[in-house]
Amino acid sequence: MPAPGDPLTTARRTPSMITIFSGSATGSSDVFAHGTTALARELATAGIGIVYGGGRVGLMGTLAGAAMEAGGEVHGVMPQSLVDEEIAHETITHLDVVPDMHSRKLRMAELGDAFVALPGGAGTLEELFEVWTWQHLGIHHKPVALYDIAGYWQPLLAALDSMTSAGFLAEHLRASLIVSDDPEQLVTSLSTWTAPARKWARSS
Repeated sequence: MPAPGDPLTTARRTPSMITIFSGSATGSSDVFAHGTTALARELATAGIGIVYGGGRVGLMGTLAGAAMEAGGEVHGVMPQSLVDEEIAHETITHLDVVPDMHSRKLRMAELGDAFVALPGGAGTLEELFEVWTWQHLGIHHKPVALYDIAGYWQPLLAALDSMTSAGFLAEHLRASLIVSDDPEQLVTSLSTWTAPARKWARSS
């Protein structure tokens, strides 16, 4: 577990770099690409850099391309095996090539001051739930958010509400997840977020 003061543990009040999880597909509607582009431009305008999976395909590529076009900083992290498959983005600010997926996720977590999940599939969910669980356990104190383009995350939110009602997810931990469909509001929410009490925190 990271020690206090470790880059994985601490978060700035206003994020300077946001780690974004997104799909390697563009989805069945242009609305997902339009929403992703809007977020990328908002972050670039606000001077907030992007950490992402380093790909040029799907919403990952849309995100990186839009941010670069808007003058933003984009830092990709990709395992060598995927670089060998020639899906790495070649014109981003920086690309870290790491040995494997575990190294990729750790590096992305270290670099970002906050985490945002865009629409995606199984891989996006896996990344989202890992960092959100780490938050619950106090491994890091960084905000985690869903960018809810066109209501994409509403079924997941309904499942989380069901988990809470059934007693498997604490209400204060459920409330710690930021949800927004507006780029400017999302940035504001990330900047004003307060970390919840740890899941296993001892009462005084």
